[in-house]
Amino acid sequence: MSTTDTDTAAGQEAPPESGATAEERELGAAESQLSTAPAEEINIPSLGPLGWARWFWRQLTSMRVALLLLLLLSLGTIPGSLVPQTSIDQLKVQDFQERHPTLTPIYEKLQLFHVYSSVWFSAIYLLLFISLIGCIVPRTWQFIGQLRGRPPAAPRRLTRLPAYTTWRSEAEPEQVIEAARKIMKRRRFRVHGSGDAVAAEKGYLREVGNLLFHIALIVLLVSFAAGQLWKTEGSTLITEGGGFSNSVTQYDDIKSGQLFDNDDLAPFGFQLNRFTATYERSGPQMRTPRTFRADVSYWDGADGATRKTSIKVNEPLEISGYKVYLLNHGYSPVVTIRDGKGNVVHQGPVVGLPIDGANLTESMVIKVPDYRDKNGKKDQIGFQGQFLPTWVRSQGMFSVFPALDNPALVLTAYHGSLGVDGGTPQSVYQLDKSRMKQFMESDGKTKFARALKVGDTMKLPNGAGTLSFDGVKEWASFQISHKPGDQGALIGAVAALVGLAGSLFIQRRRVWVRAVRGDDGTTVVEMAGLGRSEYAKLPEELADLAVRLQTDAPPAPEAEPDPEPGRDSTEEPGRDSTEEPGKDSTEDAGKGSSKDPSKDSGKEPTKDSASESASDTADPADPAEGARA
Repeated sequence: MSTTDTDTAAGQEAPPESGATAEERELGAAESQLSTAPAEEINIPSLGPLGWARWFWRQLTSMRVALLLLLLLSLGTIPGSLVPQTSIDQLKVQDFQERHPTLTPIYEKLQLFHVYSSVWFSAIYLLLFISLIGCIVPRTWQFIGQLRGRPPAAPRRLTRLPAYTTWRSEAEPEQVIEAARKIMKRRRFRVHGSGDAVAAEKGYLREVGNLLFHIALIVLLVSFAAGQLWKTEGSTLITEGGGFSNSVTQYDDIKSGQLFDNDDLAPFGFQLNRFTATYERSGPQMRTPRTFRADVSYWDGADGATRKTSIKVNEPLEISGYKVYLLNHGYSPVVTIRDGKGNVVHQGPVVGLPIDGANLTESMVIKVPDYRDKNGKKDQIGFQGQFLPTWVRSQGMFSVFPALDNPALVLTAYHGSLGVDGGTPQSVYQLDKSRMKQFMESDGKTKFARALKVGDTMKLPNGAGTLSFDGVKEWASFQISHKPGDQGALIGAVAALVGLAGSLFIQRRRVWVRAVRGDDGTTVVEMAGLGRSEYAKLPEELADLAVRLQTDAPPAPEAEPDPEPGRDSTEEPGRDSTEEPGKDSTEDAGKGSSKDPSKDSGKEPTKDSASESASDTADPADPAEGARA
């Protein structure tokens, strides 16, 4: 058995030009339908709206444009990962805008604070969606047509195919064809017989994987669109002991899709029992959180039983199709404020806005709109300052470590109008001091400010009231997210990986087997293979099929070599060809004819010499030659 390739076939005598054209047409038919890609037609569109529309549609549904749009979609997610997003954490966005006043207007114009709902990102995935549909529909119909068709007939000259082998067998041609058909079917080839040849085809799962990959991308896009239209994303900040109920009023910030209805909110809630955070205290990873856990009690439904669990980073609480993520944490100083008459006007924890992400220094604002001075006159009062979990006086008004090693509350006070009576909403983290006056010390020149430790009380000037620092609680911020397209996106992603693996590792190939009666009465068996693309294992697979076929069509034995022409039958075959000098040739000939042929000079030719003679006259299609090769 021997294998040849296109280069070997090219070394043979070239057929006439007209014959080559016919062979090329045959090979073209054999190579056809190995791809489901639509045949590209070179048509210059006419100058007009219809022509330009056809040209634009062909460009949009081409594979290169789909790949370009997919690349742009991937690049578009980069700013969504690097720039804080308003849909995830509004506090981080505000902090970024305060620290980058120059970049903020540029980012807002480019919609980088809400990338996934921006106009340019939506345009990219909508174009990609249309491109994939326009590419898949014709490919699917063409692939269905190929499944309903038959493998093409064998080319006239199989030697021109990339993988080829041949041998002679004493089996009947019909027997060889039937055996080849059975072997191909056992190897899961699609088989079709035609005349003296059988055609087999395999590797349809490659195109199935290709189509599955593109359909999975459409599923991903649809799931993403559904998640944006019916999504619900909101955040809430809860202090230890506080709780949350899934209603619009309980969200600090909520964003929903265009098709979302407030009545669709699932009835569930949870309570923050305790927050635990520990930090690395030395080394290059100093201040890095080691424990970051929120212990909560939650219930599902209005009458659902209460259960306890812990929420960690990347380990959200999943309940009623919602996911509750743990985002940040900070500290809430517990204060008690009394007015000038000694009445308690505020008591409880006050949430601060982090201004130092590493050491958790917080900006504090406390507003008391219902307040009376020592004379009983109505007034409004506000406190502003900072909370420092670990305060070192020599380091200034900033914390040096995020843990509660030496908590301090540094505040000053203002009185006047807070501006809350005008109906304009205000941030709880900002104090409008435009219509307020700061308290002064008794000398009337120094601004009033105090640094309080836990248990200290600050007395306002002129008997205006007191503020007591009672303790510290911790708060945690959560993101409550509901995206109905998440499961579809997961299914699409898995299907895309499976389809991509199939399109990369499965090869489409065809094999032909031809058996015809030779001039010497034996059957000439030819096998050839053709792959859609470069397939390194095609010769190996063809050789394996040939070995299996030789079980039913064994190679014919070699013919006995003919004696060399021109040699006299009476010549002594064993005589040495070297003659002594001086001897007469005729004398030697006479002597030779008188020798007994039974002597050792009449030995039969050796096996080596017979083999050489046979190799010179052997048929190049002989299986023994292929075995030696």
